[in-house]
Amino acid sequence: MSLGNKLAEARRAKNLTQEQLAEKLEVTRQAVSRWESDTAYPETEKIVRMAQILEVSCDYLLQDGVDEKGKPVTSPVTRLLKQAQGKRVKLAFYESDGMPIVHDWCVIQDFDGGWANVEVVVNKKKPEKNEVRLIPLSAISTITFLKDGEAAKRSLLELN
Repeated sequence: MSLGNKLAEARRAKNLTQEQLAEKLEVTRQAVSRWESDTAYPETEKIVRMAQILEVSCDYLLQDGVDEKGKPVTSPVTRLLKQAQGKRVKLAFYESDGMPIVHDWCVIQDFDGGWANVEVVVNKKKPEKNEVRLIPLSAISTITFLKDGEAAKRSLLELN
């Protein structure tokens, strides 16, 4: 979300008009309008003052992924991926042709933005044949966590 959108949202949440905010900042209503439409940007000291008036953090106004109090926002997907990172999971995702693929053994190595590095077990008896794929998060349809006992049992069955 842009600075202008965040500014307008925070201003409305405080039940202030553009004119009222402009008075508090000692600027014109047109200046506030230009800031909210992202056609102009306020000076640094105005951003600091706006944050104080609107009771939000400067980080919230200036950065994506930060809430009004300046704390990082984590989506449910991010929290799920953090739990899955480094663990073996059953992963279903869609290839570029739209066909679903299910891999019983995958390890989400890391993720950033809209992508995940996933080690896909191709040959269980030859780990060196495993592939590391960069998968868009939008392609992942399900992540199934295997219980520790279940994972160990499956490993023993696969070795036999």
